[in-house]
Amino acid sequence: MKAVILAAGVSRRLYPATYDIPKCLIKVGEKSIIDHQLDSLKHSEINNVTIVVGYHRETLIDHLETNYPSMDFNFIINHHYFETNTAYSLQLCDQVIRGNQFILLNADVLYPYELLNRLINSSYNSVLAVDVKACGKEEVKVIEGDNQRLVAIGKDLIEDNCLGEFIGVAKLSNDFSNIFFESLVKLIKAGGKSDYFEAAMHPILVDYAVYYENVSDLPCIEIDFVEDLENAKDLVKSDLFKK
Repeated sequence: MKAVILAAGVSRRLYPATYDIPKCLIKVGEKSIIDHQLDSLKHSEINNVTIVVGYHRETLIDHLETNYPSMDFNFIINHHYFETNTAYSLQLCDQVIRGNQFILLNADVLYPYELLNRLINSSYNSVLAVDVKACGKEEVKVIEGDNQRLVAIGKDLIEDNCLGEFIGVAKLSNDFSNIFFESLVKLIKAGGKSDYFEAAMHPILVDYAVYYENVSDLPCIEIDFVEDLENAKDLVKSDLFKK
């Protein structure tokens, strides 16, 4: 299985911590955010990792090549990282990922090994990690249909109708990968370079099954704000991060 990590963004909301490094190199506990992710992938024997880089990419590439020499990295550069978002970054991976089963990760998500194991071992071919909870406007939210199938995803969904937050970690099947990248291409051509990749996923949920695994029992967080970073430093003390 392959993995894709989206790590091109600037993260102005975490200035000054991100003046000189990309967000994913911020330390949480004894390791950077992306080190936590890569150690989890290695634990699951996933070594083929495509990483979309942009902001301070030289620093990030040097860190990864120095600290993970055994991993098979494919670095894809998003030269337009200031004015684009995750839909554009992911679409850049089209030629190397389309048609493959893969793990998709936003580079700012902290999670324990068990979360990735839960997705990989899920009986569902395409499955998203969802923190089942009440959500606000900022979170990427999902709506559930029947039997854990998702029928909607996005930030702009009506909060009271939502199941919880998609935390930015997913396992996507070969077949869904084909359709998803087609949708990403259409979105970008229609002017959606500044959209999140969920904007390309939402319209195809009607015809293509994507499910969720409830990870609300696990310590995980997407780090967008300073308070998220402080909360992450507490979460990483959990024994689940020490395996």
